Amino acid sequence: MNLLVIDKKNWINDTTIRVEGRQYKHMLEVHKVELGDSIRVGELNGKIGEGILVRMDEESADIEVELNREPPNKLPIKLILAMPRPKAMKRLIEDCTTLGIGEIHLIKTWKVEKSYWSTPWLSDEKLKEQMLLGLEQGCDTILPKVSIHKYFKPFVEDELPSIIEGTEAIVAHPRIDNKNSLSDFEEKAITIAIGPEGGFTDYEIDCLEKIGFKAVNLGNRILRVETAIKVAIGRLYY
Repeated sequence: MNLLVIDKKNWINDTTIRVEGRQYKHMLEVHKVELGDSIRVGELNGKIGEGILVRMDEESADIEVELNREPPNKLPIKLILAMPRPKAMKRLIEDCTTLGIGEIHLIKTWKVEKSYWSTPWLSDEKLKEQMLLGLEQGCDTILPKVSIHKYFKPFVEDELPSIIEGTEAIVAHPRIDNKNSLSDFEEKAITIAIGPEGGFTDYEIDCLEKIGFKAVNLGNRILRVETAIKVAIGRLYY
């Protein structure tokens, strides 16, 4: 936890917050905090600053804080992601938040198992839980926007054109005739679509290309979804 992300419920007066539960346990066991220690603090969807630990017991701690800095900017990227395996998804949401992705669309594709949509990790509570972990790791306070779309064609035809407006739209997909490279899109505002581990079908690629997506190849190896995202973000922005 590189940043203690607090919410309105943490404030006990205008200058002091109270921390307990998972976050306090982490502070005790990992950071080994003591009275008088300085702690980096940020308010959810708000500013970042510093705090001084002024009281602590076995259950909670009080921190006097001053929040005076804006959180880091999000990357200029929108992620269109085929719904991954539930076990992978919860970590993906955390990692995407840490990387600074501000907009994520989880979509249904032909090769996405129907059972994936019944996972409890799609609940607002579970999604927020993973995003908070990502914010704490990445020293950010702004929650990403996560949207869920269970029907491919209506999403692509009716919603996706407005989402990609003002961005370069690319889809990660190995093709024999693919001449586009990620290096052509470095440092630009991007909408990137990444398919399931089995890949997009030819029909799905055609649908995306019809509305302006360009296919790019991430290399000559088959990558897991979570790896493909990190490779793409690394090449585009880091």
